[in-house]
Amino acid sequence: MIQVIDYKAGNLTSVVKALNYLGAETNITQSPDDVRKADKIVLPGVGHFQATQLLHDLQLTEATREAIAHGVPFLGICVGLQWLYQGSTEAESTDGLCAFGGKCERFPATFNGAELKSPHVGWNSLEDIRPDSKLLRGITPGEFVYYTHSWRAPISRDTAASTSYGGPFTAAVERDNVMGVQFHPEKSGDTGLKLLRNFVEL
Repeated sequence: MIQVIDYKAGNLTSVVKALNYLGAETNITQSPDDVRKADKIVLPGVGHFQATQLLHDLQLTEATREAIAHGVPFLGICVGLQWLYQGSTEAESTDGLCAFGGKCERFPATFNGAELKSPHVGWNSLEDIRPDSKLLRGITPGEFVYYTHSWRAPISRDTAASTSYGGPFTAAVERDNVMGVQFHPEKSGDTGLKLLRNFVEL
């Protein structure tokens, strides 16, 4: 059973539809008990980082930490990826899960002397895919995925793939059973379905 966490900011319908299309059994939940007993966990997200405060308020943050510590695979999508870090400059008073170091920051207003439009919306390519990534198995550098975001996670040793817009940023992060993607796999065609299938089959 994949527990899909509902914190009133996720693109739940499209994510669940894609997972069900792949044959996964899903349950949309706000229950810490559901999260603790999950086989896998997915945290979708769109909108403002402040929305993740509800995860703390509903005791879902601690439940997620416990599940991850027991080896349950976790996938964060968009804001769900950003939540894996210490936090975001979009909402300084709201802590992230702190699974990865660093904070998410807004795209710069200019890059290489030219104005940089934000949000970053549309198709962009995955680069520097880590060969050992379980989540990105079978996905090759140059494949395109769909983005819509104004904040981005830093590059680190846990980065599993990058994308360049206003400089490189983390497109996918992965350490053991903790994974996240800044793009929307449920809107990324065959490449996105390939990634979700990899997660479902873990």
